[in-house]
Amino acid sequence: MLWLPGASAVVVNHDGHLLLGRRSDNFQWALISGILEPGEQPADAIVREVFEEAGILIRVEAVTSLSTDEPVLYQNGDWAQYLNITFLCSVAHGEIFVADDENVEVGWFAPDALPADLMPTSQTRIVRSLEFLADPGPGPWFAAD
Repeated sequence: MLWLPGASAVVVNHDGHLLLGRRSDNFQWALISGILEPGEQPADAIVREVFEEAGILIRVEAVTSLSTDEPVLYQNGDWAQYLNITFLCSVAHGEIFVADDENVEVGWFAPDALPADLMPTSQTRIVRSLEFLADPGPGPWFAAD
């Protein structure tokens, strides 16, 4: 099992819509996410990932949740489990487009009109981020015993 640090972006545009990408590996919609490079700061990683995948520059506004995902089996036989940091972000500059081969499509979606085939982890991260946006007082969500 590979234990990997990951980051996800809940990017909100000026209309309040959320950025999603349709993944090329499973064709489901998902938040833009990625793995941190060795020595890379998490906020820098998510800015890089969104630029690489959707072609826009973002501003990181807050950490909204920290979670350990369920293990994932990849087509090559690798098992991985991610410690995910979810960031609430805004658009700094640019227009979205499919900027690499990780997605086949990118788009903006109203929070109440998300695609039916949205990955469950993305749905959870969106809910937690919108709750944080409505009331940041308690701080980021995290699991605790």
